[in-house]
Amino acid sequence: MEPFGGTDLDARPLTGGAPTPTARTVGVEEELLLVSERTGEPLAVAPAVLAAAAAEAAGGAGEDRALEKELHQEMVEFATQPHGTMDAVREELVRRRAEVARHARGAGALVAALATSPLPVQPSRNLGRRYRWMAEQFALTTEEQLTCGCHVHVAVASDEEGVGVLDRIRSWLAPINAISGNSPFWQGHDSGYSSYRSRVWNRWPSAGAYEPFGSAAAYHACVREMVATGVLRDPGMVYFDARLSVANPTVEVRVADVCLEAETTVLVAALVRGLVETAARAWRDGAPAPAPPSALLRLASWRAARSGLDGPLLDPRTLREAPADVVLGALVDHTEDALRDAGDLALVRRGLTDLLADGGGARRQRDLYEEERDLGAVVRACARITAGSD
Repeated sequence: MEPFGGTDLDARPLTGGAPTPTARTVGVEEELLLVSERTGEPLAVAPAVLAAAAAEAAGGAGEDRALEKELHQEMVEFATQPHGTMDAVREELVRRRAEVARHARGAGALVAALATSPLPVQPSRNLGRRYRWMAEQFALTTEEQLTCGCHVHVAVASDEEGVGVLDRIRSWLAPINAISGNSPFWQGHDSGYSSYRSRVWNRWPSAGAYEPFGSAAAYHACVREMVATGVLRDPGMVYFDARLSVANPTVEVRVADVCLEAETTVLVAALVRGLVETAARAWRDGAPAPAPPSALLRLASWRAARSGLDGPLLDPRTLREAPADVVLGALVDHTEDALRDAGDLALVRRGLTDLLADGGGARRQRDLYEEERDLGAVVRACARITAGSD
């Protein structure tokens, strides 16, 4: 029996297919770690990497979308253009990762798609009024946030549609975190988690699961009230698992670790688009949004971070434990029509089959450690994968 059904599609090439004329565009943000080639430890060279990328872009030779700084100098971020096909998403992801690797080499570093540093680190905060405010407000939590995530943006027609989507994807976000799990090590130790990044990230007071909003007006009122408390500096610090983008007409899903393999990022992007389209159709049809309490969704999030693909997950339909392959099969069933219409169904089916067999980033890191017994060697191997040289 073929996993995830659909044997009629399994012989097709593993590509994103051709979308329908109305397929939603997708963009991806990836945060990447800058590390020493000699030791694998994070290096605070982001200013040099950013300067090199900016100079190249100004000269007309570089990517037209600049790299961006993040909270700490040991990491950088890039964002893709919005794309209509997963083939285009994949092509830009691979190209941009190689570009960052090239600029990192010029600064004496490697770049690694790791969601946490396997080796101990005391990160160096970037300069700027915003980051200084965060350090003063959140103290140790700010210093702990050398974490690299992957955010997927999917176009929506309006804030009303976007909130209709947010209300209907809540239960399905934890499996996305399980698929992406790529942070088993923390400060030199095996954390016991597949996605320890998500546990660290959820130390922010505004992060994590949210209750259904019901309308765009209610969503924006909630954001205004959160900022008005004084705990948050601005709406950009509302770190829900998914939110309306502050700067773009998109729903932004924020639960994923940065993925070790670009192909896993493409899988995550395809599934997120499928979730958004499925939810938008339900919203347009007037189907009520499921309303499990966020307390249960936090447990689902914890379970996904702990188990990844190697243990049980909470089934979004029942919020009871089930094997990972059962939960991922339910995710495919839930999004099947949207995936087929976007040309992504074969890619998702085969991608999930391969990922369950290989175990994803967390298992790959642990397997590398078992071979080498050296976390520095793990980082260097992951840097080669990130740059496309392994």
